[in-house]
Amino acid sequence: MKDCLFCKIVAGDVPARKVLEDTRLVAFHDVNPQAPVHVLIVPRKHVASLDDAADGDRELLGHVLIAARDLARELGVGSGYRLVVNCGADAGQSVFHIHFHLLGGRGMGWPPG
Repeated sequence: MKDCLFCKIVAGDVPARKVLEDTRLVAFHDVNPQAPVHVLIVPRKHVASLDDAADGDRELLGHVLIAARDLARELGVGSGYRLVVNCGADAGQSVFHIHFHLLGGRGMGWPPG
């Protein structure tokens, strides 16, 4: 999608502080962090939201979850972190390219919002 910010980051057209890249995803620091560690994990494939994911995206989404686990360990928050996916504007999704927020480095309260 030519107007999608995350597609532009994935393509390298917009700079980002990347922490992981592979054939299926890109992970980078959030520009407006909400925790000491706040990384966005973005599939290379454009899917607008979780509601738009197809059954064929199961392997991709599983890959994202394992990458999140590994990143949490690498970034030193493996003992406690939160993984968030906002689905739709009412949930706070502002970029309509599915992405996962990896948050850690501080205590997290419940309920979250």
